[in-house]
Amino acid sequence: MKREWLINLRKDKNLTQQQVAALSFIDRGFYAQIEKGIRDPSIPVAKKVAEVLSFNPAAFFSSQLDGLFHVALADSPIIVAHFDLKLKYTWIFNSHSDFNDDTIIGKTDIEVANNEGTLQLMNLKKEVLQKNEALRKTITFPVSDGPLIYDIYGAPLVENGSLTGGTTVATDVTHILTGKEALDKDTMVKKETT
Repeated sequence: MKREWLINLRKDKNLTQQQVAALSFIDRGFYAQIEKGIRDPSIPVAKKVAEVLSFNPAAFFSSQLDGLFHVALADSPIIVAHFDLKLKYTWIFNSHSDFNDDTIIGKTDIEVANNEGTLQLMNLKKEVLQKNEALRKTITFPVSDGPLIYDIYGAPLVENGSLTGGTTVATDVTHILTGKEALDKDTMVKKETT
C-alpha cells in the first residue's frame, strides 16, 4: 500500500526522491519502493529517512506496532501520539474516526482541524517543550459525534540527551465528566427489564 504520508512529507520539504535517497545513503529505486509500500526499510534506513524528513521512524512499522497496541488498547478511548519540535505529528495511534492516522503525520493540530480544542492542545505541547516537563490538561474537542472531553498527558521526548519533541496520551473522559454513558446504560437496562 502506497505510503501517502511519506510522499506528503517529502513534498512538504520540496525534496525529490533522488534527494531523499542521497541524503539517506540509499539507492533512489529502493527509496521509490519504500514510498510505494513495496518494500520496508531496515531499521537503520528507516532512521536515516526519518531524520531527513523529520518524523519518528516507528511510522514505518506502524502496522506491526498497531497490532500490539490493538491487543493492549482494543476498544479503548485512548489516543497516543508523538510530535516534533515544530509541533508536527511524527506518529499517532487510534485517532478519532473523523481523522485518518496516515494523513495526520507531518501536520500540526490546527492543520488537521482548526478549533478551540486543537489550539489548546498545541499550547499544551508548546508548554511541554518550553518547560521540558510533563503536563496534564482536560480539553474539549468538537467532532462529528458531538463534543468530546479528553484528559491529555503530555511529556517531552529526549534522545541522546537532546529534546526531540514530545508525546501525548489522550483519554476520552466525556462519559465520566458528563455522566452521559452511565445514563444511556441505565436507560438501556430499564428498557430491557420492562
